[in-house]
Amino acid sequence: MVLKECVRGLKELRPLTHLLLPLCFHWIAEAMTVSVLVDVVTSALCPGQTTCTEAIYISGLQQTVVGIFKMVVLPLLGQLADEYGRKPLLLITVSTSIFPFAVLAWNQSRESVYVYYVLRTISFIISQGSIFCIAVAYAADIIEEGNRAAAFSWITGFFSASHVLGNLLARFLPEKYIFVVSIVLLIFGPVYMHFFLAETVDRVPKRDRDSTFLTKITNVAHKRYESMRDAAAIVFKSPTLRGISFVLFFYELGMSGISSVLLFYLKAVFGFNKNQYSEILSMVGIGAIFSQILVLPLLNPLVGEGWILSLALLASIAYGLLYGLAWASWVPYLSASFEAIYILVKPATYAVISKGSSSKNQGKTQGFVAGVKSIASLLSPLAMSPLTSWFLSSAAPFDCKGFSIIVASVSMMIALCFACLLKPDEKLSHDPEDEIEAPLLRES
Repeated sequence: MVLKECVRGLKELRPLTHLLLPLCFHWIAEAMTVSVLVDVVTSALCPGQTTCTEAIYISGLQQTVVGIFKMVVLPLLGQLADEYGRKPLLLITVSTSIFPFAVLAWNQSRESVYVYYVLRTISFIISQGSIFCIAVAYAADIIEEGNRAAAFSWITGFFSASHVLGNLLARFLPEKYIFVVSIVLLIFGPVYMHFFLAETVDRVPKRDRDSTFLTKITNVAHKRYESMRDAAAIVFKSPTLRGISFVLFFYELGMSGISSVLLFYLKAVFGFNKNQYSEILSMVGIGAIFSQILVLPLLNPLVGEGWILSLALLASIAYGLLYGLAWASWVPYLSASFEAIYILVKPATYAVISKGSSSKNQGKTQGFVAGVKSIASLLSPLAMSPLTSWFLSSAAPFDCKGFSIIVASVSMMIALCFACLLKPDEKLSHDPEDEIEAPLLRES
């Protein structure tokens, strides 16, 4: 049965070849830079040191700024994709990553790193999350509704596979060639799309889209407010949806905090460089592919998404505690193996939300819960950056360099407690007929 679903998903991907090929190159290019960035940034901002407080603070500030602006930019890009077409928006979003990496390929001085962070923050605001959302909307334009689930699972699988390939390239390529190769791959993506990707949307007539850019932003913000207000009312009436919102808030609060400081922590404590980062990230990617494509389809019919969610949250707690208490350089590798399990938090929560809401309110509830996650992801660096810097410094009150990661794990323990109280099959008994679903697919 699972094999049949996999084969069906592959067949559904044929019309998406000209979308997935350039996106895979784009994801590979971005993934191969992750492991080397910590070394480059630390060497430029804190030469001769393994701990760089400035880099930790800048990374946390970047995550917070991106989270704030994405609340407006993501729905705006979704609306523009509906009006002007998927292709031009994809071309814009995938092109933004070229410029920050070009700066580092040219020069890796202190000033260049500051310029990189400014350009990368702008790039993240425009592209982070929006590329995948617009790509999913493009796929939905082509693929029949009944076959979308199988195709989407393969798209996420390709995303994970691209990250594995990117990390393997980073592991074996000399550091001086990584940014150059990355830029070549990043340029290939939009060039290929320009020549081969077909548009799937009929553009809105010009007379219907003559409003100014400021008016468009105002309209998007107003619609966003109205939609979120309606979604909040739906979520708070349902114990299941209310509970899953708490689960995702505390989970994202902990996990995004760990992600924002982890590589700097590993460098400061164990002296990790791009080779160790690449090995860990490759392990994570391989595990993610295996669990999403094979394990989840097998387990879900047997135990249900509620049990899978609790198991995945338990794995995330083990992941965080092992990193925070790591006593030897092999422990981070053991900790990374748990990501193959906790990666299932995302699909499990989508399933719980879907079951807990009516067919009319799927978009609203998914969008509201995504907003809850965004709030958590922009709040976490405010605590994690100073706490991590403090305990990595000589002024720490006691010797526990991973204390901030342990604190983040406590947040995920709270998420597990809420998950254990969930009743995933519960639905709202009242479903007003006059509720109209907001088109939030592009935001979820």
